[in-house]
This record gives sequence, C-alpha cells and structure tokens, in this order.
Amino acid sequence: MPIFEYKAIDGANKVKKGIIDADTPRDARLKLKRESLFVTDIKESSKKKKSAVSIRGVTGVETPNKLRTEQVAAVTRQMASLLQAGIPLAEALRMIIEQAPDKKIESAFRDIREKVTQGMPLGDAVLLHPGYFTDLYANMVRAGESSGALDQVLIRLASFLQAQTRLKNKVGAALIYPMIMVIVGVIVVAILMTWVVPKVTRLIKGRGQELPVPTKVLITASDFLVDYWLLVLIGALGAVVAFQMFVNSEKGRLAFDRFKLRLPVFGDLMKKQAMARFSITLSTLLRSGVPALQALQVTKNVLDNVVLQNALQVVHDRVIEGTDIATPMKMTGAFPPTISYMVGVGEQAGNLEEMLERIAGTYDEEVDLATQKLTSVIEPLIIVMLAVVVAGIVIAIVLPLLQLQRAN
Repeated sequence: MPIFEYKAIDGANKVKKGIIDADTPRDARLKLKRESLFVTDIKESSKKKKSAVSIRGVTGVETPNKLRTEQVAAVTRQMASLLQAGIPLAEALRMIIEQAPDKKIESAFRDIREKVTQGMPLGDAVLLHPGYFTDLYANMVRAGESSGALDQVLIRLASFLQAQTRLKNKVGAALIYPMIMVIVGVIVVAILMTWVVPKVTRLIKGRGQELPVPTKVLITASDFLVDYWLLVLIGALGAVVAFQMFVNSEKGRLAFDRFKLRLPVFGDLMKKQAMARFSITLSTLLRSGVPALQALQVTKNVLDNVVLQNALQVVHDRVIEGTDIATPMKMTGAFPPTISYMVGVGEQAGNLEEMLERIAGTYDEEVDLATQKLTSVIEPLIIVMLAVVVAGIVIAIVLPLLQLQRAN
C-alpha cells in the first residue's frame, strides 16, 4: 500500500502536515476527510519509493546506526508492553506509528503494519527495512512468533539492543578525549610551523649568524609545509584512500583485524568487547528459541572482526558435523580458554544460555577496566608526544636567540 505525504487544514484553520497509507490519492483524501481535514496538497512519498528500490537491490542498503538502534530499542520495548497488555499485533503497530519518534521510522512501521495485515510474519516484514532492523532482530522475532512468546522475545530484544549500545558507548567515550587532544595538538603544531615559525626565523636569518642544526631542521620543515601544503594534504588523502582500499580487500581486512587484536592494551580491549558481544548475542538468541546453528551464524555477523568471524564459522561447521560448541571453540585459539571451558560446562549441565549470560557480565566488567586502562595509557602518551614536539620547536627558536645574546 502506498504512503502519501499531505498538507491539510483542520477545523481551527491551522495547516497540518503528515503521512498516511492508502491505495490511491482519492482514498487518502477520504480518510483525511473523516478526520475533519481539508486536503490542499497530497503526493506519494518519495521516501517510500526509495526504500522499495533499495530493498530490490538497485541501490545500496543502509545499515542501522547508533541513533536508529536506540530508536528501535525504545519502540521494541513499547511494542512488547502493548502485546503484554493483550493488544493485537496490528493494533500495537498502529499505536507505535502514532507515537513514532520521527517520520522515517513512522514510514517504516506503516509499511510493516501493512505487510502484517496482509498476512506476512512480523519477522519477515521487519527484514524489508534493513536500515532499522538487522538479521538478528528478524531471527529473534521469528522465533518469538513460532513459540507464541513474541512479547517476551521483544523485551529481551530491547534489553539486548540497549546493552549493545551501552557497550559501544563505553569504548567511544573513552576515546573521545584522546582524539580531541590529538586534533588540538595537530592544529597547534600546524599554526606554529606555518605562521609563527616563519616570522621568527625570518628575523633570525636577518642577523646573518650561523644557525644551530635544530633551527635549520625546523626552518626546512616549516618552509616545506608552507610551500607544499597542498601536496602534503593530497598525500595524506591518498594514504587514507589507499589504506581504505587495503582494508576493504579480503586479505587486507583479515591482516588489519589480526593486527588490531595483537596491539597492546587496545587489542585486549577489542577482544574483551567482542567476547562480551558474542556471549550476550548468542545467549539472547538461544533464549529466544533460535536454533543453535542459526544462532551461531547470526552471532558471527554481529562480530566486527574477521579473525573472530572466521573462528566462529569453524565452530558452526564443526557443530554441523555433530560436535559440541566448546571443543572447536578451544581448537580455533581465537577464544579465551575460560570461555571455552564455561561453554563446555554449560552444554553439559544444559544451562548454556545462563552460562553465556555470566560470561557476558564478566566481560562487560572487564571492558570497563580495560577502557580505564586504555585511557590511563593513551592520555599521558599523547601529552608527552605533544610536549616533545612543542618543546622541540621552542628550543629550535630559542637557541639562535641565545647565541645572538651571547655575541652581543
């Protein structure tokens, strides 16, 4: 069913804008007329058309970002509450549409409601909007629909999405301050080298005295940046593009992800964050009734590291052959021995989901500690580096001035 954007005048002679789903513009006008709205302009929504084209694969498909994940988590919890209150799914979707946080997600839920009323399962309908809903979301919803516990699955799913957002925010917040320090430091050094240093060195050169080696190096570097700043900028952009092309290749991505895991402090943080995400994702899927093989495949796609994805694919393939989960996890060497051991205990005791939740809780705490450790290492390191650079510039400027003072 198409979605139309309209402008209308209500009973108080106020202009009202919005969107409405209807088969034709005439049907849309009739619906609005029943709401005491006089339509002045109506047209089919271009966003709807764009979404339909993207689904067919003609254009690129957007992936959920941080803001969308937060919106989906909030809407999912609202929908779960409505279903728990005994409200039918179609009616719950209508209420979600009425209180949607923005027009884009409202348009998505209008299309989902339309598909659901036509008989499509909710899990299939949400997958038509990959900009908001992931495979993990769709698989959990399908499991909830098949088990008759969709409301419980949605609550679990909302909690999972919010937990994942918090986990990402921890690492992001820890890196914001060091990044700001680096940016400010680069700007300060650039100003010194391209504006302050040329003026000072011009004065020093005018004295005709022999310059110290540090001052000569500084003048050479400053002149190069002033004369060839465009070349430097193009070179930096070229390096960024080349690096991006390398990372986008299969071998390059694998090599870079392996390198990141081997980095001191930062690699430890990344691995712990991945283990927390792996554990809570697999636990949430299994608790929601998703089959183990399917849960492993979906969890693999949640991990951001190719090394860990390949390891989990090996686990998936070995499980197909009939083995347990813990044994191939240990054989890959990508997972810490503690996780493999606890997963094995959970499988034997029949409480794998609960064991995975414990692992996730443990690693969530370790992510906090690793984040603090990373911050405590990076901040002093950046300060020392910036201090050395600025001190070197100052010394190179002061040395000839001291020589001139001695000569006088």
